[in-house]
Amino acid sequence: MSVETVRMSSKGQIVIPQSTRAMIHATEGTVFAVISSADMVILKRIDLPSKEELISKLKSIAKQGKKRLEARGIREEDIQGIIEKQRRR
Repeated sequence: MSVETVRMSSKGQIVIPQSTRAMIHATEGTVFAVISSADMVILKRIDLPSKEELISKLKSIAKQGKKRLEARGIREEDIQGIIEKQRRR
């Protein structure tokens, strides 16, 4: 862990020191969560999934959903009718 001093600009911007960016593998476009409490601010790097990881996860979710529907005897062609019925409620 390192401690460095930075100054905030009039627009509320600060520069994360290069050594810190290198340590946490932050590059342009890196997403951070900002956590604040009283006199403390914490930046937590958020690792977003790649396009491939996201597609894979969505396919897995769709597969699980299809299995649940089949277990309940619901076919894909029944979905639109179910949605319309719920909307009328």
